[in-house]
Amino acid sequence: MPAASSLPRALDDGAVLRVAAPGDEAGILAAIHALAVYEREPDAVRTTTADLTRSLFGEDPKAFAHVIERGGEIRAIAVWFLTFSTWTGRHGIWLEDLFVDETDRGRGYGTALLASLAAVALERGYPRLEWTVLDWNAPAVGFYRSIGAEPLDEWTTQRMTGDALTALAGR
Repeated sequence: MPAASSLPRALDDGAVLRVAAPGDEAGILAAIHALAVYEREPDAVRTTTADLTRSLFGEDPKAFAHVIERGGEIRAIAVWFLTFSTWTGRHGIWLEDLFVDETDRGRGYGTALLASLAAVALERGYPRLEWTVLDWNAPAVGFYRSIGAEPLDEWTTQRMTGDALTALAGR
């Protein structure tokens, strides 16, 4: 895989892997909605194109995205942000969303997107690329194992939202 700094990169089928740019928000949001449907949470997405503009392309972005575009349409996305490990003393990459349109699966887009994030991590000296996957998503789990990802079986993701978040903040 070429260095991340070499993006954009043409793929074998004529698609282009590139860093997301202003104007991509609607395509990214469509992929986020499609991912939510696939993950059985069709009504969970609250993000708007304005949110994506601010978060991905604002004055001081904290989230980033790589996209694969073919025929003028975004066909796949990887949305990510930086983490920090006190154990390594370095940042890492957290992959928030990886989505390939159902009609484009099997073209190597998922591998290309993950390889581009791995290249970013290596270029910047980040020792980790991490993400979560739903236990029931056997195709994704199989794909991740095939590229060398390992589960962290002793670690469980924790989340706090809504009333619990508000209550804790008020303590």
